[in-house]
Amino acid sequence: MELSLSIPALLFPAISLTMLAYNARYLAIAALIRQLHQKYQETESKSIGLQVQQLRKRLTIIKNMQATAIFSFLLAVITMSLIYVELRFWANLIFGFSLFALMVSLVLSLIEVQLSTKALSIQLKDME
Repeated sequence: MELSLSIPALLFPAISLTMLAYNARYLAIAALIRQLHQKYQETESKSIGLQVQQLRKRLTIIKNMQATAIFSFLLAVITMSLIYVELRFWANLIFGFSLFALMVSLVLSLIEVQLSTKALSIQLKDME
């Protein structure tokens, strides 16, 4: 397959939208942490402490999701530069790494969504 400039360029909107979604998740968790911090200062509840531990784990995953998406984006730009200077072998190789980084980012996103769902189901169970 011949790699043209338009193929890595297709990753730009996908990665940009992914980054927006990741940022929204980060902002939601940050707001939740601020709320829990205030509640914890008032009550010093053990369950809030456990929730904070889960949120810390989720923040780490989101940070890694964002980092791998940014890395994928950077590799797509490098790929386009290599195509421009007609280094096709390196362009193909770097583009493969870019796709792999995007896949890693998406897998991390799946893991984070699973943790989020698990936390919500625990909260729902407490309400029943």
